[in-house]
Amino acid sequence: MKSVFITFNQAFTERIEFIFEKLEIKGFTRWVDVQGAGSVTGEPRNGTHTWPEMNSAIITVIPDEKVKPLLQYIKALDEINLEVGIRAFVWDITEAY
Repeated sequence: MKSVFITFNQAFTERIEFIFEKLEIKGFTRWVDVQGAGSVTGEPRNGTHTWPEMNSAIITVIPDEKVKPLLQYIKALDEINLEVGIRAFVWDITEAY
């Protein structure tokens, strides 16, 4: 099993929900109003007058075979909307209760 952590501009929320539904990913935890900035070209998302946009983050633990399709969807979404911003990170899950 793998854990996938996705951080994204809140404008992508409905698209992420659609991707999870399409891939039948049921379990997840989501954080709203996450502040931050991309490490390469990302502008700050701070919810302030100067930087009004905000990010969200979501984490899910899924079977290995769902990781590649999920990452493909996320990559395609990012390529269509480069200025909006989305990133995904994958960790091995060695134990779970």
